[in-house]
Amino acid sequence: MLFSVFMLAIRSVQRNMLRSFLTILGIVIGVSAVITMVTLGHGATLAIETQITSLGTNLLMISPGQRIAGGGGSGGGVPQFTEADAEAIASQIGGVAAVAPQGRTSVTVVANGRNWSTGVTGSTNAWFETGNWKLASGRLFEAQEQLAGAAVCVIGETVRRELFGGASGQSGLGQQLRIKQFSCDVVGILVSKGQGGMGDQDDVVVLPLHTLQRRVTGSRKVNSLLVSMEEGSDSGPLKASLRQLLRERRKLSESDDDNFNIFDTQQLADTLSSTMGVLTSLLGAVAAVSLLVGGIGIMNIMLVSVTERTREIGLRLAVGALEREVLLQFLIEAVVLSALGGLVGVIIATGASYALSSVMAVPYVFDPTINLLSMVFSAAIGVLFGYFPARRAARMDPIDALRHE
Repeated sequence: MLFSVFMLAIRSVQRNMLRSFLTILGIVIGVSAVITMVTLGHGATLAIETQITSLGTNLLMISPGQRIAGGGGSGGGVPQFTEADAEAIASQIGGVAAVAPQGRTSVTVVANGRNWSTGVTGSTNAWFETGNWKLASGRLFEAQEQLAGAAVCVIGETVRRELFGGASGQSGLGQQLRIKQFSCDVVGILVSKGQGGMGDQDDVVVLPLHTLQRRVTGSRKVNSLLVSMEEGSDSGPLKASLRQLLRERRKLSESDDDNFNIFDTQQLADTLSSTMGVLTSLLGAVAAVSLLVGGIGIMNIMLVSVTERTREIGLRLAVGALEREVLLQFLIEAVVLSALGGLVGVIIATGASYALSSVMAVPYVFDPTINLLSMVFSAAIGVLFGYFPARRAARMDPIDALRHE
């Protein structure tokens, strides 16, 4: 009985293909909108997490600055850090994988008859570890080069491309780069990281810290300290230990506010991911409203269909069809329409999500859960909005139905 009722519903849908298509259009738009919004939201969240992770693994960034109202900070008149601060952290704080003192300034570099404005960073080899940097070619600094402040440098992919051209990582190694009044040998080229939360991460020239201090800035101070935690370390106690050590080294009394800020990249990643999750849910909920609109469309068309087929319903009831059979026929018809709309919506959403992910430069993340839920929800819409027309058809009086013109 169930199979025959199902086939009757299918034939009814096939008899009015154009009307059936227009009926499911609302469901198609609703399902495709929900899946596309949620998929793009997940892709954007993953892209943000990847960008934050590219700054460094379990990274704490310590910068000088007096806290002011509103959560901001100012470095004006606040003492800078020194290389000795980094050494103290590495030797006295547990759970630290690497510490890198970082000096940074912006200059115009010249090489191969070209010039390029970029950021020049001075640090130790620990800088590459804290920032998850890998070499495409060449080497890092030797111990003697770091101690003596030798004229050597490691460059990012953007600097290499702008000054030396050629294929990625294949040119520039062994060439000379002029920074202000001195030239340095390019001993290494970094693997490209691309754009990050702080701009183009590949637009960088890295010098030994002593080279930057002696030949570029003329100061022994460093702008910030980068602290990479060991895998599995709890950032809470570690930050508390860092805060206590730095307050002692900077001779702050108990009544003095911190004149430095500790920035946890993992907390930023968690906050941004949580925010993106809320926005994704909100967008999905807004898009889901169109599913309800599609359900109302199905109900309207089914009511029209019941009116048009009044004599057919009366004939079926007159020859012995039960009310539940008529109810089931129209209910299955509504479910078939909505489920078909859900299937078409999933197909359209998959293509749209893939295309928009490329345009927005975010990864395409296929989520089987949201696809399955959308299909189930679209079928539920058919049951919900198809029940009233189906009940109306099942409760018709056979005599009155047969008299219907």
